[in-house]
Amino acid sequence: MTSTLARPVEIPYLVTGILFIIGLRYLSSPRTARLGNRLSALGMAIALLATAAQGLLNWGVLVAGLVVGIGIGIYSARRVPMTAMPQMVAIFNGAGGGAASLVALGELLERVSTGTHVGGDVSVTASLTAIIGAISFSGSVVAFLKLQEVMTGRPIVYPGQQIVNAALLLLILMSAGFVVAGDDPVKWLAVALCGSLVLGVLFTLPIGGADMPVIISLLNSFTGLAAALTGFVLSNNVLIISGALVGASGTLLTLMMGKAMNRSVGNVLFGAFGAVSPKSAAAGGANAANVRSLSADDVAALLAYANQVVVVPGYGMAVAQAQHSIRDLADLLEKRGVEVKYAIHPVAGRMPGHMNVLLAEANVPYTSLYDMDDINPEFARTDVALVVGANDVTNPAARSDKGSPIYGMPIIDVDKAENVIVLKRSMKSGFAGIDNPLYEDPKTAMLFGDAKKSIDAVNAAVKTM
Repeated sequence: MTSTLARPVEIPYLVTGILFIIGLRYLSSPRTARLGNRLSALGMAIALLATAAQGLLNWGVLVAGLVVGIGIGIYSARRVPMTAMPQMVAIFNGAGGGAASLVALGELLERVSTGTHVGGDVSVTASLTAIIGAISFSGSVVAFLKLQEVMTGRPIVYPGQQIVNAALLLLILMSAGFVVAGDDPVKWLAVALCGSLVLGVLFTLPIGGADMPVIISLLNSFTGLAAALTGFVLSNNVLIISGALVGASGTLLTLMMGKAMNRSVGNVLFGAFGAVSPKSAAAGGANAANVRSLSADDVAALLAYANQVVVVPGYGMAVAQAQHSIRDLADLLEKRGVEVKYAIHPVAGRMPGHMNVLLAEANVPYTSLYDMDDINPEFARTDVALVVGANDVTNPAARSDKGSPIYGMPIIDVDKAENVIVLKRSMKSGFAGIDNPLYEDPKTAMLFGDAKKSIDAVNAAVKTM
């Protein structure tokens, strides 16, 4: 491994950086997102070939890595369902953080073993890379396990948790200090790395409920920062550029989602959202005796004779893979002159943009997708709000119940529509563990069952009209 790049490689690296920047810009619009992905992939290919051509990377290692990586990528793209996309994003992100940590450790080990002087610039950046990358790796693994429901998605807390985390952080910083001081740097960097792995786990365990999209975005920014720091360790400009782009975009997205939830990032990280006591959960709970249910035929009649219908998708739509059936329903309604729109909450689902991705898969026109702030004024003239598995982001307790954990969080104002139809499997609370008083509203009716089967039944009923 070497950290000195030959001059000619800087030109293709510059091209790669430009392609990454343009690709990221194109990802901001559904119209140009595919082109953005392709440009970014082209930039990565140029960087790999340029590195190998300069003798900076063994061709055998490059080919082996490409074969394994492309194989995993193709398998994941074809076999992993859209419902599992959040956890796939989490684990891929963690792999990037882990790789950055290993590169930092390997570079320091090589310098020490060859007797090369380890300057303060290398020791500081290597320490930061190992620490941040390891936190991102282990934290992303925990996020994956929560999203995959291998472990509980609720926050896991214990007495003295913050004290333990603070003590562990102090140990990590002390170890990094010994690395910079040159006192057996490899050993102390390994200690810092191991401590960071543990801290990443403890850091993510208290996160749960509707905060999972935020933590995924934050861990993504950590990985970007680790990659940028790796670029300083290796004097590699393309790593610095790409890492800075990922880190900055992940940080901005994290702040934007925190704002959308009306909560600070600190509250997200340390508030243990979703760890609701039975008493607090019952306070806003829905009484089953006050809940009204309808048949698919009744729902079809409401929708077919409406002027405007707003669909509010949530994770229930993803679980049931109902997006294609919803698109079919929208087509049927639009043929009858009904205007159909989609309301997208910033934190709906399990990752940023989760609902947008699912609806795009079903070829829903992106012009029909409306952000929360744009669609909320529409509900006053909406005949039917069709809520498909979106529990927490439609909960009016966020506006009225000061004792609710989600009080103050902006929501989709479905309760202002003339009629509300909610598709759910049961009266079980949503991912955040909070019951929804919307279900007791006299204008609300439930259509119980698997969302896809329910929508298919509604479609069949609409066709007979």
